[in-house]
Amino acid sequence: MLSRELELALIKAIQEAKTYRHEYVTVEHMLYGLLHDDLARHVITNCGGDDAKLKERLERFFAGGLPVLKNAVSEPSQTVAFNRVLQRAVNHVQSCGKKQVDTGDVLVAIFAEPDSNAVYFLGSAGVARLDVVEYISHGLPESLQKEPFLHPETEPQKQKRTSRVDPLETFTVNFARRAAEGKIDPLIGRGHELLRMMQVLCRRRKNNPLLVGEPGVGKTAMAEGLALRIHEDRVARLAEKPDTGKLVPDLLRDTEIYMLDMGTLVAGTKYRGDFEKRLKAVVSAIEKKDNAILFIDEMHTIVGAGATSGGSMDASNLLKPALQAGTIRCIGSTTYEEYKNHIEKDRALSRRFQKIDIEEPSVEDTCGILKGLQSRYEDHHHIRYTRTAIRSTAELADRYINDRFLPDKAIDVMDEVGAAFRLAGKTGRTVTVRDVESVVSKMARVPVTSKSGNDNAGLVELDERLKSVIFGQDNAVDTMVRAIKRARAGLGNPQSPTGCFLFAGPTGVGKTEVARQLAAALAVHFERFDMSEYMEKHAVARLIGAPPGYVGFDQGGLLTDAIRKHPYSLLLLDEIEKAHPDVFSILLQVMDYSTLTDNSGRRADFRNVIIIMTTNAGAREMSENTIGFLAASAGNEQKAIKNIFSPEFRNRLDGTITFRPLDMATVEKIVDKMVGELQAQLVARKIKISLT
Repeated sequence: MLSRELELALIKAIQEAKTYRHEYVTVEHMLYGLLHDDLARHVITNCGGDDAKLKERLERFFAGGLPVLKNAVSEPSQTVAFNRVLQRAVNHVQSCGKKQVDTGDVLVAIFAEPDSNAVYFLGSAGVARLDVVEYISHGLPESLQKEPFLHPETEPQKQKRTSRVDPLETFTVNFARRAAEGKIDPLIGRGHELLRMMQVLCRRRKNNPLLVGEPGVGKTAMAEGLALRIHEDRVARLAEKPDTGKLVPDLLRDTEIYMLDMGTLVAGTKYRGDFEKRLKAVVSAIEKKDNAILFIDEMHTIVGAGATSGGSMDASNLLKPALQAGTIRCIGSTTYEEYKNHIEKDRALSRRFQKIDIEEPSVEDTCGILKGLQSRYEDHHHIRYTRTAIRSTAELADRYINDRFLPDKAIDVMDEVGAAFRLAGKTGRTVTVRDVESVVSKMARVPVTSKSGNDNAGLVELDERLKSVIFGQDNAVDTMVRAIKRARAGLGNPQSPTGCFLFAGPTGVGKTEVARQLAAALAVHFERFDMSEYMEKHAVARLIGAPPGYVGFDQGGLLTDAIRKHPYSLLLLDEIEKAHPDVFSILLQVMDYSTLTDNSGRRADFRNVIIIMTTNAGAREMSENTIGFLAASAGNEQKAIKNIFSPEFRNRLDGTITFRPLDMATVEKIVDKMVGELQAQLVARKIKISLT
């Protein structure tokens, strides 16, 4: 599709041919029409040509030796070269993905007709094809490509106006301005880290702190907190309040912190050098300011940014000279993983920064942070948080949201509680512990009755509920329920799983059914792994993921993914004696520290998992009928279990529960139960069953 400007230029070329009654519309007529367009005239002028002299020379050429029409009624026809130029411009535009052919494309296409007088006239005027292509590609601002071009006499004023754009206003965010507008939350705690950061910033050289910590521990909040403290110091000095003391050192007074916006910096960089030009402009602007600090959040993004496939020049290398000389002060932030993968490998970059570790705050410190932010969230959601609700928010977030870090996850819980109240139309009310539990239950997929320990009634009735569906194994049920109550009462190790049990007994006596009914009674997810699938050594990798270099490395482990997806669950490892010995080695650390790391370094938390393993070890000894010595069978059974499981494995168990063979009376109860379940299924089909 031809642009409107090109259509007007072609119409002008045809009109000029008609004026001189020429028989053909030539490339020279086309060039004459382009000289009446702002874009083409602007390009020719800036490439060394004079559009007025070029127009006069074409007019003299038209008045000369071109053939004229013999018939006054006839219309001039287009030459083959004229059509070739247009077709060449259209092909170029289509290959570039543009939608319209403009006058600049046609001007470049004219140079492909070297035998034409138009190219001769352009060359005589000092206009070369390479200059035209380069100027159209790089010399024109993007805004001028979409708007009518100014006359050459007014172009310097246009360039002067565009050069006044402040790179700090365009590509950075001013934290000092946000602090003055009240858009920065206060920084609670972190006194030691903040003092260390100000100490590094006051150095003469290499005054660049690098904040390294896990995601969500408050690295960005450190930079915002420094900006807020500088603003508070300025306000205190203006108000002449001597009682406030010195909030910041003299070298940091009236300092402005600018956060580099990498998205804006990269957006719109079409050609090689645009990104580097913008970054150098930001660095130069920071250097010219007396009190300015550059803050680069997610600093690992500058390593490799702007580099070509074969080159080493990237954004980090552009910053190194200024960082080394101390002409700019820079604060960076990144995570431990990204620091190891990107920044630590670049020794020239890492030595210019002083690493400051930002540790995850404790639950007590998180409570203080939540109390400091309490008023802001209360004003936003129009609710009130009690002191106990704030405390439970920090504790429950720390206990049940395992894949994130404090204080970020606790702040998210507090914010989501307020959002839940707003959606329910409960504005103006007070948040209680129960409301926090409900939100944590949805966020962490934890049963509501299992978070704060207020499920005593359910635990009291747990043995009765299990005995109502499990027959003939009262001793096993009592032993297991006692261990679970002990763990829920907080008498066990808080860093260990809720319970680790080994169910031993013959096949078909209810070991798996007890585990299934226990999960239903506690309202937790039931996850079963059949250990007969993990008898070979290479199959063990499926639990925690294949090592690097093997197929399936990027898929993770079945066990770790299952627990990470359902952190509050009952894990059943059926027929554990069939598993490869490496499985027992994996389970040792799970039973000790409740953590299991997969092949990608991600940890699964087993603190809220009940681990039950079933085995048939000792079943043969249990079924043997000894003559005269009945107590010997129990000893043989325990001896068989000791032969299979190592002492360090048995010592980590909360209990080894033995299931006895079922007598005839118990079997009859089980049959009655199964018949009842069958009858319930047949009710929908209006079928009755009767047994003799």
